[in-house]
Amino acid sequence: MPPFSQIYDARIADGTLNDDPVQRAILPEFERLRTALNQPPKRNGFFSRKAPEPIPGLYIWGGVGRGKSMLMDLFFQSVDMPEKRRVHFHAFMQEVHAGMIAARKRGVDDALEPVGEALSRDLRLLCLDEMQISDITDAMIVGRLFGMLLKAGVVIVTTSNRVPDDLYKNGLNRQLFLPFIDLLKSRLVVHELAAARDYRQERLGGSPVYFHPVDKAARSQMDALWETLASDDVAPLVLHVQGREVELPQFSGGVARAGFWDLCGRALGAADYLAVADAVRILLLDGIPRLSSENYNEARRFVTLIDALYEGQVRLIASAADVPENLYLEGAGLFEFERTASRLREMQAADWGP
Repeated sequence: MPPFSQIYDARIADGTLNDDPVQRAILPEFERLRTALNQPPKRNGFFSRKAPEPIPGLYIWGGVGRGKSMLMDLFFQSVDMPEKRRVHFHAFMQEVHAGMIAARKRGVDDALEPVGEALSRDLRLLCLDEMQISDITDAMIVGRLFGMLLKAGVVIVTTSNRVPDDLYKNGLNRQLFLPFIDLLKSRLVVHELAAARDYRQERLGGSPVYFHPVDKAARSQMDALWETLASDDVAPLVLHVQGREVELPQFSGGVARAGFWDLCGRALGAADYLAVADAVRILLLDGIPRLSSENYNEARRFVTLIDALYEGQVRLIASAADVPENLYLEGAGLFEFERTASRLREMQAADWGP
């Protein structure tokens, strides 16, 4: 098994990656984990009182497009064992919720316990991409779940755009979430990936990100950008927000694609759009129509969506019926939409974002 640094060097040699000193600085942490995982597992079972010798995991945080997910995926591929899994954090939490619902139907008192037991039994390595927590239900579950996994000796590697202390920031009953932050900082090595280059932004290559009108050419350009930005593991992403489900039809590694009516044709509000902005770093939004008093509710939701994306510094790629200034020309809220049009213009800049 070659050292992880050699695997990284090979990708540089074949032109897949650019040599980045900030990325290179984290390679010893991945090598530490590979060496530890290559040893025979010392695990004592889910219900054992004596915990196995812990292997500190890794929490990688930093700005968008710095290579966090790429490095984690390269590490994941380099670990030669079957008891491993790589999944986006929100998709992982969807599965946890589904498992808990199934457990409750069986009459289990503690619905999280069988979910944690099953995960602990099947895994030695769990790689979670894009940890973001915006829903109070997730916030209350994740601490116990991680405690179960770590107690059973599962090694956790996760990426996030936020330092641990900023997770679930300003969330409801956040004081109940603070022990989880302490757990992360005590059981995982926290490493900031502060690379100067935004490689995902570079993949856009200065391409336009707003296409009008919505015709064959616009659809072709949106499809091409989606192919460039998304990876192979495309699946719907369902966010749980205050008892509601918000679905993004296509999602892959922090990049999502949805139609205007998927997000603005339903009775969604600010909390839902803030959850989208937390979960997504790039959103491709298809088919923004001309809006008016006849579809005022949809126009109002669109304003709220753009505000959430703007404040969350989410990169927006969109196809629309017209230029931003001509999307809403009459009806209540015209002044508010002028701000939205201005933000849509600003978000088209090549250097816009974090």
